[in-house]
Amino acid sequence: MANMNDRAEAQVAVTNYLLDRIRQDQYPSETQMTMLEQFIPRVMARQYVNVLLEKVMADSFPSTTMLRRLLRIVEEM
Repeated sequence: MANMNDRAEAQVAVTNYLLDRIRQDQYPSETQMTMLEQFIPRVMARQYVNVLLEKVMADSFPSTTMLRRLLRIVEEM
């Protein structure tokens, strides 16, 4: 069984990886975003909101799917 610190460190590492992928991709994978939302540490949720907000603000016509996702995450914070 994994040590709690090891699990927390792994969770942060995977979260950082997915956040970087979502930030870099012009059209981020919905699968990756959903995976991230299922296990992101609560203390890192603000970083995710910032990434999504950057995406929405950079797009002249942001998708309603992305806007809904962003609003849902903000409501859950």
